[in-house]
Amino acid sequence: METILEVKNVTKVFYKNKVPFTAVDQISFCIKKGECVAIVGESGSGKTTTAKILTQLIHPDAGNVFLDGIEYIFAKGKLRKEFYTKIQMVFQMPQDSFDPRRSLGDGIMESMRNHGMTKKEAQKRMIELLQMVELAPEYAKRYPHQVSGGQCQRAAIARALAIAPKLIVCDEATSALDVTVQAQIVTLLKKLKQEMGLSLLFISHDLGVVQNLCDRVLVMYQGKIVEEGTPDCIIQNPKDDYTKKLIESVFL
Repeated sequence: METILEVKNVTKVFYKNKVPFTAVDQISFCIKKGECVAIVGESGSGKTTTAKILTQLIHPDAGNVFLDGIEYIFAKGKLRKEFYTKIQMVFQMPQDSFDPRRSLGDGIMESMRNHGMTKKEAQKRMIELLQMVELAPEYAKRYPHQVSGGQCQRAAIARALAIAPKLIVCDEATSALDVTVQAQIVTLLKKLKQEMGLSLLFISHDLGVVQNLCDRVLVMYQGKIVEEGTPDCIIQNPKDDYTKKLIESVFL
């Protein structure tokens, strides 16, 4: 199976008052085409820093990241633009990720227009994307503050799909939603994964949320990956003490 993302020995160190803090400590993993991999852990475990490294919001201090077989970490110009056609992100707070002065439809079309699609073509594709995420076409004219959190997150997923990326990174994409809406978004992502062969990196603090979506789970603690396996294996037979505590906090 084709490897979409390969992470090799990535490390990130931050400094506070000249005191080093290793946020990500020599982590390695890969994601195959059509696979959903979760990174779970408590706040401060390093999972969001990992997401920022993978999407070039920050650079690692050591290690390599390959997307679709190419190293993009310090890419500039044309190569950096190419990188952002291959990876997209869905954020925790969907309303904050859209420009409040622009409609959801305009937000979804922006990347398509930036990549040379005509306005007519982009509008047609935008309506198709809304339907794919189970939103009616009239949502194209609404603004972020006019829709619910779940509806806005569906629009954010449509925007992430707009230029057919190789990988979508969901950073706590359901944690700001109530339990019912969380389940609906997870069901939607699972359907899109199956229908489109999407590759997903799903970052969460909640093993319960990822159980029915992800093929593999990476457990992070203090910047390290301390355990890896299928959701059922991790939940039913955890090896690491931290994983056991994480499971107890959700299921017991």
